[in-house]
Amino acid sequence: MKQLKIKLPLRTLALAGGLLLATSSFAQSNAIKGHVKDASGEPVMGATITVKGKAVGITDIDGNFSIDAAPGTELTFTFLGMSPQTVKASGNMTVTMSNDDKQLNEVVVIGYGVAKKNDLTGSVTALKPDEKNHGIITSAQDMIQGKIAGVNVNASTGAPGEGAQIRIRGGASLTASNNPLIVIDGMPMDNNNTKGVNNPLSLVNPNDIESFTVLKDASATAIYGSRGSNGVIIITTKKGRSGQKPQVSYNGTLSVSTIAKKLDVMNAKEYVDFIKSYYGEDSSAYKGLGWKEYNADGTPNYAAGTYDTDWQDEIYRAGISHEHNVSLSGGISKQSWSMPYRISVGYTGQDGILKGSEYERITAGFNLNPSLLNKHLNLNINGKYSYSKTNPGGQGAVGAAITMDPTRPVKSSDEKFKNWGGYWQWTKATSSYDSTYPYDRMSDQSPSNPVELVDHYNFYKSANILLGNVEADYKIHGFEDLHLHANLAGEYTDGGEYDHKNPQSTYGYYYGGDSENTEKKYNVLATAYAQYTKDFNKANHFDIMAGYEYSHMKYWGNEWSRTMYPSTNKGTNDKGEALAGTVKSYDTKIWKGQTYLVSWYGRANYSLLDRYLLTFTARYDGSSRFSDGNRWGFFPSAAFAWRVKEESFLKNVNAISDLKLRLGWGKTGQQDTGKEYYTLTYKKSTSNHHLYPIGGIKNNPGTLFIPLAYNDDLTWETTTTWNVGIDYGMFDQRLTLNLDAYYRKTTDLLSTTTISAGQNFDNALLMNAGTLENKGFEVAITGRPIQTKDWFVEVGVNAAYNKNKITELAGGRDMIEAGMQVGENQPITYHKVGQPANSFLVYQQVYDENGRPIMGCYVDRDGNGVIDENDRYFYKNIVAPWTGGFNVKVSYKNWDLGSNFRFSLGNYVYNGYEQSKANTSELYNSKGYYENATKDITTLGWTSYNYPLTDYFVQNASFLKCDNITLGYNFNNVLKMGKYHGISGRIYASCSNVFTITKYKGLEPEMTSGKDSNVYPRCRTFLLGLNLNF
Repeated sequence: MKQLKIKLPLRTLALAGGLLLATSSFAQSNAIKGHVKDASGEPVMGATITVKGKAVGITDIDGNFSIDAAPGTELTFTFLGMSPQTVKASGNMTVTMSNDDKQLNEVVVIGYGVAKKNDLTGSVTALKPDEKNHGIITSAQDMIQGKIAGVNVNASTGAPGEGAQIRIRGGASLTASNNPLIVIDGMPMDNNNTKGVNNPLSLVNPNDIESFTVLKDASATAIYGSRGSNGVIIITTKKGRSGQKPQVSYNGTLSVSTIAKKLDVMNAKEYVDFIKSYYGEDSSAYKGLGWKEYNADGTPNYAAGTYDTDWQDEIYRAGISHEHNVSLSGGISKQSWSMPYRISVGYTGQDGILKGSEYERITAGFNLNPSLLNKHLNLNINGKYSYSKTNPGGQGAVGAAITMDPTRPVKSSDEKFKNWGGYWQWTKATSSYDSTYPYDRMSDQSPSNPVELVDHYNFYKSANILLGNVEADYKIHGFEDLHLHANLAGEYTDGGEYDHKNPQSTYGYYYGGDSENTEKKYNVLATAYAQYTKDFNKANHFDIMAGYEYSHMKYWGNEWSRTMYPSTNKGTNDKGEALAGTVKSYDTKIWKGQTYLVSWYGRANYSLLDRYLLTFTARYDGSSRFSDGNRWGFFPSAAFAWRVKEESFLKNVNAISDLKLRLGWGKTGQQDTGKEYYTLTYKKSTSNHHLYPIGGIKNNPGTLFIPLAYNDDLTWETTTTWNVGIDYGMFDQRLTLNLDAYYRKTTDLLSTTTISAGQNFDNALLMNAGTLENKGFEVAITGRPIQTKDWFVEVGVNAAYNKNKITELAGGRDMIEAGMQVGENQPITYHKVGQPANSFLVYQQVYDENGRPIMGCYVDRDGNGVIDENDRYFYKNIVAPWTGGFNVKVSYKNWDLGSNFRFSLGNYVYNGYEQSKANTSELYNSKGYYENATKDITTLGWTSYNYPLTDYFVQNASFLKCDNITLGYNFNNVLKMGKYHGISGRIYASCSNVFTITKYKGLEPEMTSGKDSNVYPRCRTFLLGLNLNF
């Protein structure tokens, strides 16, 4: 990706102006043709071409142009943000334009308005998706992963269509949401998840995205008030260009995904050798393995050997995926009005590496940008639609495949397995059902057949999402310094989760079952503001804005489930009626909720001598989530920037192209409690179980009314942030440095905390529970050491450090549970005053002379001769302090090669898999079933599960990942004939998730929860892509 300094809006305005000047150029005779690119080799779309001050043409989407001019004529190429280039006309000419940073800071479009000069008084990063250096991209978050300092994007699993955890500067809350606010074309998204969708960003087709703008500190995010505490990501989608000829583009990919890493559990031979060695050759454990043949006396025929099943190979596959996107863009331009437009449709079909898992998405969108009344009235009309369907696959098979005995077959003709479709299972005789079901699973803890879990999985989810807005900006006639702006936006979603449980499967044995869980939601936003800009004496610039916003979110849903008596059931009910074919149980739920948020907001910018910049913002939010006395919150900010480069002592130092110092302060809020009420509410039972009729069913059917816990003293979570930053550039911005340091303090932390019995209607209550501090710094460096006509090399590095500490908890408490449990539901992470949030509280493990942990042997840290709770200590936490990434891009003529890397240092994970298999003596269970494990686990020699709280299982999972390597070739003028300029485009090959370097021995070091517990593994993807412009 290109990392810009908020240049995109500037270029957009310049492009629109240039296109309007050249609407007549398309009727030319095309005597001179050529191509315009920037220093990195990217085409410059919308550059204006003039001859003696008269516009004669503009470049198209590929940077190509065709004009009527005689050879030798002096042509001037201009594009806002780049230095003008004057060259003599020649056949098939190529023009390279370079950045002009004196122009780059003229205008910037920011949230709720347009500001004069670049508003980098706050910590803001803008990125344009890199069209060349990327791997497989199925969602918007894939485009920013590892690209921005302080922004961490971690996929929760490798399942197709899966979302990601996005954190900006580590998050600021304990229990409330830590997700950043996502704004798509002016519409803020709510954090109320859409039913049927794993990833809220799946609405936006990545091919439709023009740019990302990430607001990180409070001076930049405070304008969003109560929703800006965790940072803001603004997504702007592509638009047409005024005066542009109709342009049809196609982007398509075909990819193959394979599992990147399997857990190295024992194969059949290793497992047989282990059982023989550990239990003995004459043991029942050895004799009970999965031998292929038995002698007449019932003893195993050892010579025939056992079955040899690699259960991981049985459930994984090579997943084939393909994606296709088509867009039509252009623009009509007249003297007093213009109409840029863009229409796009897309399809994504992705097969997961787990058999049966798949993701399908269909998207469509349009964008109209009419400009009327001699450009005084500008409209932006957007519409987006997305349909997605996700089958996550039987993910229970992932854990079963690394647990199941490798000496068992996948299927068997034995009659005892017929009620699982012939899949081999651990079984026992039972009379709990009817005579046609004489067997049941041996135990709920015994491993299920992984292949059966995959093949009999019938759950899926789907959703329809509509998003649209109409935005108007009016520049008052005769008083053009004043703009009136209004935006009306809405979102509607309809999604659900659906399941059918086969009665001949582990999921719904004997009784089967069906269920649906559906929900609808709409979100409406209306905002209006006035903006006044004025320059005085060329030294003073003022920009003042004030507005009002109204937001309403409402949702309602329904859930039902049922199980059935099979036709073979012989039972009868109390009336003597046959149960066969009737409903065994039926449950239903209905729910609804809504929230309101109303806001007044404003901003004032002042610039003196183009060197000293001041920004003030304020927002006054009222939320329906809180009671009257706590409903309103005030969120101000202030920031100052000094453009040192513009001072006389640096202005003529050519080696330094940019130097700016920034200082910011602000307050932001958090009102996303996950609940839509603050007052007493109740839940009405709709179950046909647990009815307590009193006085007869006719008068009282026994319906339960259950009061829910409430807290009418709940109020805003408030985060105060200080930020200091430096922006530095050298050698005409060929070397740039951005450095930020920050301190954040969050007060009135929203946290669900246990309370004494009888205080409320639950033993836990959401309350304002304390104070949290975050400290850190971020650095981003970009260098372009080689920049010639044919060669271009760019290297970018970003890194961030963040450390948090809890400084206070409510009610004088010193510590509360953080949520992670291990072993037999034993808490292991806590929020502790003086410690980072989500810290592990563990015993310090003792090791033998060979470095192996001694079971149950801990350090007596308090020295009293007794190992007890007082010997536990805080060791690490679930968030890595150091994160970052780097990228390399090399291009030579039409070829380009790029790669992206990502790292996480100090990343610690609780190895839940190793802990669950640590008891080697139970690999042959006393109940008669077997379990597999890795060789490393068996060498521990542990004989108990009772020691999960040791720091041995809290393991270093720091990593370096190569996210992608991509090689591409660009071409132009294919099938050119007559006036038709031909087809241009690019063909490329890419590998994603190329390699991971880590000491962690588990399946995957990158965990969003801090615990490795058999998640869907990541895949390695090989991709071929084709981009065509017709």
